[in-house]
Amino acid sequence: MRRTIVIGDIHGCFDELVELLDEVDLHPDDLLVSVGDLVDRGPAPGEVVRLFRERPNSVVVMGNHERKHVRGIFSYAQEITRLQLGDRYAETVEWMRTLPYYFENEHVRVVHAAMLPGVPLAEQKEEILCGSTSGERELAGMFPDSHWHDHYTDAKPVAFGHHVTGREPMIRDGRIFGLDTGACHGWNLTALCLPGFTVHSVEAHADHWSIVKRQWQLPVLKTKPWRDFTWSELAETIARFSSSSDASTRGWLEQVEAWGVELQSAFPVLVATAHRIADERTTDELRRHPAARFLFQARDGRLDQAALARQCSTPRKTIDLATALGLDMRELPD
Repeated sequence: MRRTIVIGDIHGCFDELVELLDEVDLHPDDLLVSVGDLVDRGPAPGEVVRLFRERPNSVVVMGNHERKHVRGIFSYAQEITRLQLGDRYAETVEWMRTLPYYFENEHVRVVHAAMLPGVPLAEQKEEILCGSTSGERELAGMFPDSHWHDHYTDAKPVAFGHHVTGREPMIRDGRIFGLDTGACHGWNLTALCLPGFTVHSVEAHADHWSIVKRQWQLPVLKTKPWRDFTWSELAETIARFSSSSDASTRGWLEQVEAWGVELQSAFPVLVATAHRIADERTTDELRRHPAARFLFQARDGRLDQAALARQCSTPRKTIDLATALGLDMRELPD
């Protein structure tokens, strides 16, 4: 008999997924359904995505984490996933755009986060189905003292994820199945097998999110637009992460801080060089010079350190001016 196997939030926990599929004895003709949130927080989102994309008879429902990538709403977890996927990221996001917001067959309804009781799936709001912030707010307004599934009375079972239920799934009345058992937080990854309604779980190998957060902090920091930060933004960003528990992150930030100080300390040299060139060149030569604006200010007596600081408000602008004036400036540390 062909089974439907619904998997809770995986969040990049590929090894646990493989172990769970062995546990349920997955057959090629079984229908494998993910409640969504394949990615973010775990060590191997690319491998998880590849398994579902390459395996026939597989369905992935849009989770709020896939939706964040599709909509370009980035927090730390999404920045990490983008780096983990590398060259495959853009193509993976295009695939995410095709994901349905719900799945239903003769055995079960599957959504990522929630559904409004009594409303057909096709008429549900995407924000509620996938658990976006606005959808969560709307549900909280509708059910301030309870949960949406407390009001679910349909005979057909519904399976969902999104909210971690603890190490064990939430099962009510044989119809309501909350399957997010916190795999990425070191708890369990859970599957519901239909039509037999058997539940299987495997224990996570580690608190993956805690590990991934530390491992990827420095690579993520290095992708930030340090050259285009204003000087105050540069200082604020360094201060925000300077207490990191990772020694390599702290060491790199110290180098970035020294780099910023070095660039700003070069302002007097930049001003003096601009004045020297302005005194040595003709008006036509100044017009053709890549730093013409600064040179004319110098010639007219309007370029001092304060004026230069207002115009060289970022590292990039400072380095670009130095290059135009024929001076070498150290680039951002690797």
